[in-house]
Amino acid sequence: MLITLDTTSSIPIYVQLRNQIVTGIGRGKLKAGEHLPTVRQLAADAGVNTMTVNKTYQLLKAEGFIEIDRRQGATVCPSRQEAEVYREKLEKELELLSAEACLKGMGREEFLELCGDIFGQMRPAAEEG
Repeated sequence: MLITLDTTSSIPIYVQLRNQIVTGIGRGKLKAGEHLPTVRQLAADAGVNTMTVNKTYQLLKAEGFIEIDRRQGATVCPSRQEAEVYREKLEKELELLSAEACLKGMGREEFLELCGDIFGQMRPAAEEG
């Protein structure tokens, strides 16, 4: 798993790690049941503290993206349908992204095209398994 971190970003490192793992799952590069690196291994590979990776894994577990077993380590969960809760979260995030895009001068069509292009890179959950 290739992780690239931007240490100059205002986004915390654990969030950058979380986002890259979620994107990897979404694009089908990490599949349901696949083991993630150990906390120590990912910390060494990414050049970060083990507590940072542990925080990332705990967040991913709380969000339902991974399962953690003391013997097996962290594994990618099959996608689950939690539509209503997720829809509310998505609407809030899209509202903020839309506002930022609008304030930066991006037009509606350009924004929607960009969303469509990025969504098109994701692997639908129906293809899993």
